[in-house]
Amino acid sequence: MIYFAGKAAKVLTLSLLTALLLTVSAFAAEEGLAQAAGITTGAALRMRTEPSTESSVVTQLNKDVIVAVLDSSIEGWYQVAYAGKSGYVSADYLSLVEGPFETYGRISGGGVNVRDSASTEGGVVTSLEEGAGVTVTGLEAGWYTVSVDDTFEGYIRSDYVNLTNSAPAGDSTVGSVVELAKQYLGTRYAYGGASPSGFDCSGFTMYIFSKVGYSLPHSATSQWQSGLGTRLYSVSELQPGDLVFFCDPSISRGKACSHAGIYVGGGQMIHSSSPRSGGVIYSDLYSGYYSRYFVGGIRL
Repeated sequence: MIYFAGKAAKVLTLSLLTALLLTVSAFAAEEGLAQAAGITTGAALRMRTEPSTESSVVTQLNKDVIVAVLDSSIEGWYQVAYAGKSGYVSADYLSLVEGPFETYGRISGGGVNVRDSASTEGGVVTSLEEGAGVTVTGLEAGWYTVSVDDTFEGYIRSDYVNLTNSAPAGDSTVGSVVELAKQYLGTRYAYGGASPSGFDCSGFTMYIFSKVGYSLPHSATSQWQSGLGTRLYSVSELQPGDLVFFCDPSISRGKACSHAGIYVGGGQMIHSSSPRSGGVIYSDLYSGYYSRYFVGGIRL
């Protein structure tokens, strides 16, 4: 009799735990919180608008990228979020992460609280503004464990953090690059030029970054293939001060890139365009020519 009572108690306990896990999972999915973290296992993994290979592509993810898993209930697919975008990726090319991990994130709202526990009831450790960078080290019940500038540690609700694999750039360097670049607006285009008397595209980026301590080669392809910094493959990942690269097959002559510029924020880059376009100008990355031929970015 005691045996059956114990067995019944175990069954009841397991049932309650299962119900609790299902409730937590459903809550996370309903509220847009991360259920788990995943890591991509294939390069150029397509994130799609729907769980189908026939649906349109939202963006492509590189190999070994940590993403937030929002829904794992669809056979063969995961709904994921990364760098401010969400969509579906094939389960064949994504593995769920077990235990701690480390990646980076950007705050997606203003006045976001870092708390001392994974709950809105937790005490506030500090508060972060939109765009602030954090290091993400784990996930607990829909909350990321984070550290901020190696000074604060705590928890942030996962729907207030956009995961990215790029460490936040230093504000002083970013400000220097962007402000320097702006000083040369209107400078004439000169093929092979790398001085204020005239720039070509890679000569301009080479000159600007040399002023903040970086030595870049003088060609768009060589800069892209230099191995310097962190590569970025989505426009949504860009931050002011990042190098940006493009390839128009009609003029690249088989090279990896045909053009380079510097991202300044707000969907705009500054670059030495062409003689007829007025030399160093602003251009939009989100539509038209530069959106179509975007290759990627580099964060130095």
